[in-house]
Amino acid sequence: MKKLIFRTFLLLIVVLMAACKATAQQRYTTHQVKEGETLQSIAKQYRVTPYTILRLNKEVKSAQDVKANMLLVIPLEGTPRPTDPNVEQQEGPAQIEPTGFTRHRVRRKETIFSITQRYQITEEQLKKYNKELYSEPLKKGMVLQVPQYPEPQEEEAKLDFEIYKVQPKETRWSIAHKYGITVDSLEVLNPDLPKNTSYLAVGQELKLPRPKGDSLGEQEVELFESYTVPKSIGLFRVSQEYDISTDSIIKLNPEIVEQNGLKEGMVLRLPKRKPKHEQVNTDNYIFYEVKPKQTVFSLTRNLKISRDSLFDLNPELENGLKAGMVLKLPKTKSDELEVKNSLVLDKVNLIDSIDVTLRLKMLYLLPFRLDRINFENREKTEAQIKSRNDLKYAMGLYTGALVALDSIKKLGVSVDVEFLDTELNLQTVKKLLHQEPLHEVDAIVGPVGPDLLGEVAVQASQYGVPVVAPYAAKNELSLNNVFFSIPSDELLRKRILDYVAKKRKNENIIIIADQYGQAAKDSILAVFPSARVAKMSEDGSLHLVDFQAMLSETEENWVFVETKEPNFAAGVTSILNASNQGTEEGDKIVVKMFTTNYNAAFENDVISSSHLSNLSFTFPSAYKDTGNNGFTKAYYNKLGFLPDRYAIRGFDLSFDLLLKLAHKKNLYETSRITGLTEYCGNRFNYIEDRSSGFYNQGTYLLRYEDLYIKEIKPE
Repeated sequence: MKKLIFRTFLLLIVVLMAACKATAQQRYTTHQVKEGETLQSIAKQYRVTPYTILRLNKEVKSAQDVKANMLLVIPLEGTPRPTDPNVEQQEGPAQIEPTGFTRHRVRRKETIFSITQRYQITEEQLKKYNKELYSEPLKKGMVLQVPQYPEPQEEEAKLDFEIYKVQPKETRWSIAHKYGITVDSLEVLNPDLPKNTSYLAVGQELKLPRPKGDSLGEQEVELFESYTVPKSIGLFRVSQEYDISTDSIIKLNPEIVEQNGLKEGMVLRLPKRKPKHEQVNTDNYIFYEVKPKQTVFSLTRNLKISRDSLFDLNPELENGLKAGMVLKLPKTKSDELEVKNSLVLDKVNLIDSIDVTLRLKMLYLLPFRLDRINFENREKTEAQIKSRNDLKYAMGLYTGALVALDSIKKLGVSVDVEFLDTELNLQTVKKLLHQEPLHEVDAIVGPVGPDLLGEVAVQASQYGVPVVAPYAAKNELSLNNVFFSIPSDELLRKRILDYVAKKRKNENIIIIADQYGQAAKDSILAVFPSARVAKMSEDGSLHLVDFQAMLSETEENWVFVETKEPNFAAGVTSILNASNQGTEEGDKIVVKMFTTNYNAAFENDVISSSHLSNLSFTFPSAYKDTGNNGFTKAYYNKLGFLPDRYAIRGFDLSFDLLLKLAHKKNLYETSRITGLTEYCGNRFNYIEDRSSGFYNQGTYLLRYEDLYIKEIKPE
């Protein structure tokens, strides 16, 4: 006991000494050398020795190296003395104090330059608050205090404003381009615009600066042209031709007053005329928002457009490229660039864009339904776990998320996470949400079930919290904070039909659909009106004689099989395989099999994989098999068994979400600027759909080949 007390006391002494040492740390300031100053005069001013200044500023080897405008680090060991009145003083730039600090953990291969570029600060600003950088090199694992400075405020122009009504097919980017402002400025002028959606309603009223050319001061006009006044034309006529007020013309050309009015031959300086009645909307253009540090050269290369074409579409570039500018591009560029909601995306590497200073808060609402499990009886418990799909799904998402959390932790990101059991009960969900401080949560995963989702989304929307639904659903409510993570059946159907339409030449298309495949049959006929529909017998099976009469001996037969019944799928597959005689040269009939809805019926053991392989069975899917990859090994090492598709989905869904939040703690904004992401067996590409939420468009096209399922790569 005495040893324990002694150790505790000793530890307390060490802590107190460390605290005293921390409070006694030296304070520093910076000094910009003025014309006529010397090392001795500066040292005298700050009441330190010249050697002290040389020791802290390694780049200065001697007194002769001190030059005007050089920035020196000075220890505050005394009160600075007044400067020499005989030396003419020049005012240096005002020292801007930081508004706060961000912690940054140095990663491998990072440099001081790359860090200053990332945070938009100077090297001296970084060193000022990290004194160790003056005496030692940057090292991996160092934790730096990065100062945050207010955005530089440009001198506010005296602008007039007008109320603008949103027209059909206009976006925030198209309107910002039309008015020559940034999207950020548009949102500042209209603070009521929602943060969790970028859409605008037709007829919605926005406050915007009056278009350039009316009520302008000279400093507000960016582009001018010369206009020679012809014979017999008045000031009013010029104002009409240029769509500018007479007062603005006089303000830009004061010689009009000096010469007592407009004179023939007078050369006026007027803003360049823009083409009238030009519709700038998503029907005609796509848009790009200029990022900091970009150049015209980098834009032409990244946007795959010539300099002349870029300037023709955006004449304001003649006045210089600025961050935040919205540029318009031809609609035809959509085929070459990655575009979401008519906005061209930059390639964002999420892993390289992590901000390790962020601390994330996650909430998982899953249907474990532990209230229904009998833990006292082991056999019954195991039987329940094997038989209950809701528990199997919840455990897969849970275990996959655990591995994702381990992975993001290794990247330096801290996450607070809670896993809660919804019990698939609305009252339980309401109680859980009442107990949670939702304003602190960055994202919610779950719940499973449309009725529960509505309750969670409504409550979370009050705090702008995104809700990620781990299933596909049709949204009946206006829940613009919901991310549906599984592609819808309609999207998957469109993917395979678009593929077949692109590949088809003269192939004979046949549709075999039971009672569960009628909607799919109608969709196929809408794309391929000449497709033939096979008849069904009275017992619901395929009418074999009628079907065989439909088969072509001159063209390939592409057969769509639409069902949810395993036995029906197995029977039709056997018939198609028997009909497929085109595997050897000289045979007449070739059959290939497709479906627009790949479901459990096609995965049942009653279906022969060799038959599916012989038929080159092709289908769309939201998921593909992963094989033995890094995640599989990490999962097995952590849990002792191999992951199922639900666990793979839990990992992919969680890791994608965590990376996007670690890039920018706003899932809405990150999803808008991030294109397609892919991990083990799932893809994510969220597209905003008006006010009804975000829908994942990430899909696969798969085909059976040589008893394996292989992905059809895009051409």
